[in-house]
Amino acid sequence: MNTAQPQEGSVKFNCHLTSEKIVIPSELFIPLNHWREELWLKSFIGAYPDGIGYGNISVRVHHSDHFYISGTATGGIPELDQIHYPLVERCDPAKNAIWCRGLIKASAESMSHAAIYAANPEAGAVVHIHNRQLWDKYLDKLPTTDRKVEYGTPEMAYEISRIMTLPETLNKKVFVMGGHEEGIISFGKTVEEAALTILVLE
Repeated sequence: MNTAQPQEGSVKFNCHLTSEKIVIPSELFIPLNHWREELWLKSFIGAYPDGIGYGNISVRVHHSDHFYISGTATGGIPELDQIHYPLVERCDPAKNAIWCRGLIKASAESMSHAAIYAANPEAGAVVHIHNRQLWDKYLDKLPTTDRKVEYGTPEMAYEISRIMTLPETLNKKVFVMGGHEEGIISFGKTVEEAALTILVLE
């Protein structure tokens, strides 16, 4: 269970939201929501006592760079519905901006997810969790991003692009966010693979 809260949790980029109800194909939504719930039950996704949410999960739309991601401020909700997953359609780290559609804004970590999808065409899902014990255990043991680079920034997107070129990252499909206390990211061809990569770290 997470007890300490890093001084983070807000969207740092410009989020251009086209507000409309969207329908997620069931073959994407069902595994996405199932594994989000499994991670929530483990407290890898959740909210701190003051209500600030942490952790997020996404799935790529087949044959595109678009992806559905758990929305901002949804970490504390036990069970999500389709309205809680906006569709990210474009990400531009140089402009520190993303474009999405749905009823709520995309997660503060959307640029990090986008960087993984852009770097690895085989990545079909991304999981970002918070866990202090695992973070302490695997910091610099697994591939680790530069500690000077903060989460949710263009610099983190560029740093992830760099770390995604390392053979060890591609082999293990998981890395530690050195500048984002408690943060660990995994990816895989499916949501199941990305989630299980996190769960086996325990």
